[in-house]
Amino acid sequence: MTVQVRPLGDKDFFAWLGLWEGYSEFYESDLTDEKALQVWSWIIDKNHDLDGAVALNDDGEMIGFALYREFPRTLSGDRGLFLDDLFVAPDSRSTGAGRALIDFVKDYAKQHKLKQIQLVTAADNETAQHLYDEIGTRTEWVTYEIEV
Repeated sequence: MTVQVRPLGDKDFFAWLGLWEGYSEFYESDLTDEKALQVWSWIIDKNHDLDGAVALNDDGEMIGFALYREFPRTLSGDRGLFLDDLFVAPDSRSTGAGRALIDFVKDYAKQHKLKQIQLVTAADNETAQHLYDEIGTRTEWVTYEIEV
């Protein structure tokens, strides 16, 4: 199978939604119509920081997505890219779709003169960590969340 990656577009909502449901289920996050529509509105709003890409199989079916956004790197005085979400449908894993999506994101970062890509994953997501260990450097940083 060959995998093609392209930016998410206005007409991709329903195919993306099916994958977004799978992603939410994977991370055991309750998905509501309101949440899905909010995230989609961010993706398609050219004035919002969030952007996205999709992976397509040979039949043109959407099999994965990546969502990413630029951010300032204050200690470096430059900008980076945060890969917020990366998901490949379970039946399309091990096809190179995840790597193809990351390569697309890397090209995006290069084109926009961004200096680094950062991403996080769950501590028990060993499949993702295996890929990330191949293409990046595991950091010593510890992540915290503060509810407000």
